[in-house]
Amino acid sequence: MAGPEAGAPRVLRYGLFEDLPAILVHTPHGRAAISLFGGQVLSFAPHGQPDLLWMSPITAAPPRPLRGGIPICWPYFARQGQPEDAPQHGLVRTEHWRFLSARIEPDGNIVMALAAPPLAGIALDLVLTLSIGSALGMALTTVNVGADRVRFTQAFHTYLRVSDVRQCLIEGLDGLDYSDKFDGFRRHHQNGPWTLADPRDPGRSDRIYHDAAGHYVLDDPGYRRSIDIRSAGSRSVVVWNPGADAVRTFADIPHHAWSDFVCVEVANCGDDIIELAAGEAHVLQQTLSPALATMRPAREEAT
Repeated sequence: MAGPEAGAPRVLRYGLFEDLPAILVHTPHGRAAISLFGGQVLSFAPHGQPDLLWMSPITAAPPRPLRGGIPICWPYFARQGQPEDAPQHGLVRTEHWRFLSARIEPDGNIVMALAAPPLAGIALDLVLTLSIGSALGMALTTVNVGADRVRFTQAFHTYLRVSDVRQCLIEGLDGLDYSDKFDGFRRHHQNGPWTLADPRDPGRSDRIYHDAAGHYVLDDPGYRRSIDIRSAGSRSVVVWNPGADAVRTFADIPHHAWSDFVCVEVANCGDDIIELAAGEAHVLQQTLSPALATMRPAREEAT
């Protein structure tokens, strides 16, 4: 299998990230770790910042799905449109991806590309392109290489590391309608920024926001930073945290760690379904960038 040692820049090497085999990336602006298992970003830490991503310290090892980082959900999100026994969140997150290429940009950023393996009965090609520097850019390109029209859903299932999710806000969702999985996917209306203390159903979140504009800001007063999330090729975004009770049903998340992350998942799911004719392509994009550590003062904790 071709890899970074086969002609890629020396700033890439194979190694271990938290005991998981990964491509380790070092740039003048920060570092990252990417697993070829699932094509999954495990870590992204700009210089001087805590890691933007959360990985469970007790995640299962391959061939089980990895818990944390940025899993690729494709060609379906959750089990949308699939039978009940279908693998959760798609087929490629437990496949070994192929390293395609890497280059160094003039600004020191690394741009690299990975390809998912062909899947039997699915006439789609899938390539993930990453841009790694002071921000993390991701582009997931799906091409219909068959003769028939195809429909699919997908997501970047991003686990964002936070100091305490109970103190965080997510801006950019005010005024949107969302489907709540905890309420049988009934529709509700978002008033103000997202918080885990939403009085309608406090302490947990599993929501698909519809007709989303593609710009969200996670405000984390404990880390005194914001994470700016921008997307393209998407009209939906999912916000998920299981809460203190439901986390006990997860074997690969420590029960005390539920407050250490929140998932903000740029997606095509729910009503946002992609349909491609033969030869057509679709690109789902997201960019994660932290504000400088000097920006926001911590808010006072709620009493």
